[in-house]
Amino acid sequence: MQFSLILLQAGAGPSSLIGTALPLVIMFVIAYFLILLPVQKQKKKQQQMLASLESGQTVVTSGGIVGTIIAVNSDDTLILRVKPDGLKIQVTRGSVASAGAAATETKK
Repeated sequence: MQFSLILLQAGAGPSSLIGTALPLVIMFVIAYFLILLPVQKQKKKQQQMLASLESGQTVVTSGGIVGTIIAVNSDDTLILRVKPDGLKIQVTRGSVASAGAAATETKK
């Protein structure tokens, strides 16, 4: 009698392994689509925006400084003109948080 129970339990091993691993796999897939994929898209969009910066655009830095790009240097730095005094500051390209229409909306 005990021998038959041991055989039944041993036969249930692979199916119980699938039963316990499947929910974990499903949770990882859901986490990928809900968390990782949107973050990757946002990062790609930010990189495209930083690559397309040019003179004359209004930008907002991550520190909250609003200025107009007057020069784009080859070493990944920008020269911004900040109102009202026309102060010129040098910032890194990576410190720009938003550019163009989003920057002018933030300014209002």
